[in-house]
Amino acid sequence: MKDLEVRSDIEKMVNIFYDKIAKDNLLSPFFKNLNFEKHLPKMVDFWAFVLLDEVGYATNVTEKHLQMALKKEHFTQWLKLFNETINQNWDGVKANLAKERAYLIGWTIESKMVK
Repeated sequence: MKDLEVRSDIEKMVNIFYDKIAKDNLLSPFFKNLNFEKHLPKMVDFWAFVLLDEVGYATNVTEKHLQMALKKEHFTQWLKLFNETINQNWDGVKANLAKERAYLIGWTIESKMVK
């Protein structure tokens, strides 16, 4: 398997990941009213910023999620699906970095809201 190397890899990753979320009974309710045509490009921008050092993403990820009624099991499932997406499709330094960053993002948001 190849590594996450270019923006098109990030686009594929985001699409596969959100397809899994849309089919997941635990997580899909949080996305039922979301306009995916607008949301997915923002997620591509975010992960391209995180993994490829591309400029263009300036939104605070934590702030966006603090309004959601997320619980520990949601974070656990989100990370499981994210890691599954990476493990099934990519391998390498950036793929490992993606999993590390996803863990840190989930942990950060969870620690600010789940009591």
